[in-house]
Amino acid sequence: MDVAALTLAILSLLGFIALTAGTAIFVAAEFSLTALERSTVDAHARGGDLRARQVRHAHRTLSFQLSGAQLGITITTLITGYLAEPVLARFISPLLTGFGLSDSATRGISLTLALIIATSFSMIFGELVPKNLAISKPLPTARATAGLQVGFSLIFKWAIKGLNGAANWVVRRLGIEPAEELRSARSPQELGSLVSTSAERGSLDAGTALLVNRSLRFGDLSAEELMTPRVKIESLETGATVADLIEVASRTGYSRFPIVDGDLDNTIGVVHIKHAFTVPAARRESTRLASLAHVVPVVPSTLDGDAVMEQVRADGMQVALVVDEYGGTAGIVTMEDLIEEILGDVRDEHDETEIDVQRVGHSWSCSGLLRTDEVAAATGYVAPEGEYDTIGGLVLTCLGRIPVEGDEVALPDASGQPLGADGRGWIGRVLTMDGRRIDRVLLTPVPAIDTIREENDRG
Repeated sequence: MDVAALTLAILSLLGFIALTAGTAIFVAAEFSLTALERSTVDAHARGGDLRARQVRHAHRTLSFQLSGAQLGITITTLITGYLAEPVLARFISPLLTGFGLSDSATRGISLTLALIIATSFSMIFGELVPKNLAISKPLPTARATAGLQVGFSLIFKWAIKGLNGAANWVVRRLGIEPAEELRSARSPQELGSLVSTSAERGSLDAGTALLVNRSLRFGDLSAEELMTPRVKIESLETGATVADLIEVASRTGYSRFPIVDGDLDNTIGVVHIKHAFTVPAARRESTRLASLAHVVPVVPSTLDGDAVMEQVRADGMQVALVVDEYGGTAGIVTMEDLIEEILGDVRDEHDETEIDVQRVGHSWSCSGLLRTDEVAAATGYVAPEGEYDTIGGLVLTCLGRIPVEGDEVALPDASGQPLGADGRGWIGRVLTMDGRRIDRVLLTPVPAIDTIREENDRG
């Protein structure tokens, strides 16, 4: 190989390396821009330096910049192949000739090896390394490449617009509107998944993850799911006196009471125990509660949690009546109910000591008024969808009659089957009744029920 040919070959190799570096820049720009969140880009751009503004400009014209990056990758890759393969083959051929191979075999093998070497080098250093670097460090990578990317896109604007327009036309024919920017907003489900993953990996502690998940789930709940049901409401008649209010508050530990004219469907307002102390002691036996009752908001049972929160917060009594589709009072919802849905059970010295879910050996003792989603979170039993909201309602549906204490029923799984193919499932046992309402239910996994019975047989 003469000097001129050697010089040309070396220049070609240097060009091959430079083009591979160009491919790396386009790949790094592409992956770093797609990995960045809009909020991160905007916060960084508030610093005011030129590179930060270039990153923001590139991110806000993302579709155009990605098309430019793809064009750049295509151009550099094609030229790389055009330069590298024959040059590398020229260096490899003398080595193969030394093994005594024929000219045709030497030419074929050298081109094949040159293709493999050039492709491998370009893929590793031109694509994989910059891709991994951009994903690991998106903001520094974007700062380093955005200027070159924006400059290239500006120079080849005419070609990029043509290619991008053709691609957008095809996408629109598929019934999808192309987006210029990545969607930065996340749905509650996506955020919940992100929080759960962060908790599993130790980025968030379990308590914080639970609090965030409850907050995200809050808006999906309805007033019916948030309320204190009608059967647990303590009310007072319009003819009751302030002295009666003090006595009932002392006995129950409650602070707010609906004042009704006959029953809860005719609620005229709500009175707070603090109103009793605005009445002189000498007049408490004669002052009727009807004169102290405050009208409170009335919300439909289907209203979502966020709207219920707005209604309750806007009212000075911090309580709202919940009505069903027939106009009857289904329950009441208080600020305490809403806070407990996010923070968990909140108790003071006046609350009952009964715990909604309590572990009993292999089983769980649950309040019959506990929602099925709350049961799933506490015990792992997932109930199917149905015309019920509570675990008591599920047991009642399965039995098909008013239960008596001691009744047992095989509970359906999430698909509606009583027992799985492997014989696994859950047994619900009625522990106590409150009139015709199931007060507490004992939930036991089927594999554990046999163990419990064996232990009982052994005494």
